[in-house]
Amino acid sequence: MDERSDTELLLASRAEPVAFVELYRRHAEEMLRYFARRTLDPEAAAELTAETFAEAYASRRNYRDTGANGVAWLYGIARHQLGRFFRTGTIDAAARRRLGLTREALPADDYERIEELVDLAPIRAALVEALGSLAEDQRDALRLRVIDGLGYQEVAQRLGCAEAAARQRVSRGLRRIALVLQERGLSLATEVE
Repeated sequence: MDERSDTELLLASRAEPVAFVELYRRHAEEMLRYFARRTLDPEAAAELTAETFAEAYASRRNYRDTGANGVAWLYGIARHQLGRFFRTGTIDAAARRRLGLTREALPADDYERIEELVDLAPIRAALVEALGSLAEDQRDALRLRVIDGLGYQEVAQRLGCAEAAARQRVSRGLRRIALVLQERGLSLATEVE
């Protein structure tokens, strides 16, 4: 086992790529949990984890030791990947392509292992309950805005209401979902951090 800090490993990996393997070994499972908690999708979590580490490896020469632990830099890349995923609904594989890595299908055993690792069942059950407790107009607004990715103006047009009303419906729906999760002791945003 390598005793170097994450920062030392990142810096060393510039000349000694095998040092990056230790960084991966230390943080891959926790990174997988991070993504699985936020996406509720084991396959997306595995893809985002792979792309995050590929991006970190490909850009490791850009890492600057600012006194913070190197894992903070890694999670910065992860947050960027997650934000892109939620904005576009896709997982960018640019870093893996640059490194010549191919996309592998997630085997059923790995899918189940990720679900067990994170125990998504209580979160899914709470989300189903929360969605069921929403007023129909809030549920429709959330579906159009969050799932379909429409802008508020288009949400309003489809619902036949003012844009301000569409924003209000989405906001109230999200608050209701957050409240139900909080009542169950769950929080998607802070489960892993």
